[in-house]
Amino acid sequence: AGRWSFEMAYGIGGVGAAGALPASAAEKVVGKDVPQAVACYEAAAFNADLRTGIDACTEALLAEPLTLPNQAATYVNRGILEARNRDPNAAIGDYNTSLGINPNLADAYVNRGAAHVMLKQFNEAVSDLTKGLALGTDRPEVAYYDRAMAHEELGEIKAAYLDYKNALRVAPDYQPAIRELKRFKVVSKPAEDQP
Repeated sequence: AGRWSFEMAYGIGGVGAAGALPASAAEKVVGKDVPQAVACYEAAAFNADLRTGIDACTEALLAEPLTLPNQAATYVNRGILEARNRDPNAAIGDYNTSLGINPNLADAYVNRGAAHVMLKQFNEAVSDLTKGLALGTDRPEVAYYDRAMAHEELGEIKAAYLDYKNALRVAPDYQPAIRELKRFKVVSKPAEDQP
């Protein structure tokens, strides 16, 4: 019996060489009397205009009667928009505030993990993404994909490969993971190569 080796078509670099950005998971906001919070969610979920979305989030947080769950969700959604606006530090601040309101909000961990990937804080990213998965994120493919990117940057090629595969296990048509897996080649090594 041999062991498996994982090779990539072009070096380590889910964030750098491949040019991919981490994915995100928006938090649903519910209520008729919170139109700005809903607009904030829609901007985060559907890639709307960043400035307009961030402004809607801020207006919701300042002026709308948000329940605690909607408040936590709005901080997550503003964080997503800030990260897309290339401000991962502001995003982390909002994710931290959200987690202060609800420390079990899985997608806050997932999105904070994505922001850590952007900041090249890969160990922190793996920790947050693992926590988000354990808490039951609604978008596990996003968490697996982002964690794979972090593992790849840490040189943990097998773990990266397995997380890209896990992303496809839970979402078989998830194009970012399909694209990244094309760079990998799994080869069997003879038993005598084993230590």
